[in-house]
Amino acid sequence: VQLQASGGGLVQAGDSLRLSCAASGRFFGSVAMGWFRQAPEKEREFVVVSSRTGGSTLYSDSVKGRFTISRDNAKNTIYLQMNTLKPEDTAVYYCAAAPTVWSTQSKDYLYWGQGTQVTVSS
Repeated sequence: VQLQASGGGLVQAGDSLRLSCAASGRFFGSVAMGWFRQAPEKEREFVVVSSRTGGSTLYSDSVKGRFTISRDNAKNTIYLQMNTLKPEDTAVYYCAAAPTVWSTQSKDYLYWGQGTQVTVSS
């Protein structure tokens, strides 16, 4: 099982970015998928999780209303549309798969992508 995140970059405050996470294997449609982020010298924090079908989502308060997760099970890919970016959104963003639970806790995610850097300048 491999997850490959991409789409990060350097943007200005107020701009948008879309992250992608492509998964290998046939498990994709049976797992919850989430995004986490980690800023320098901070702990990894939950951003959003999508249920197996994408019918249910849960966002952290810090991104609610600005970020949108979506998934295309036919393409084994999830996306994170990030709008109205703020400097405090600067972090390495990780996608992750949770085969058995729908969770906001990083410990419940068994598979992780390598991370993609998002930098938002003020």
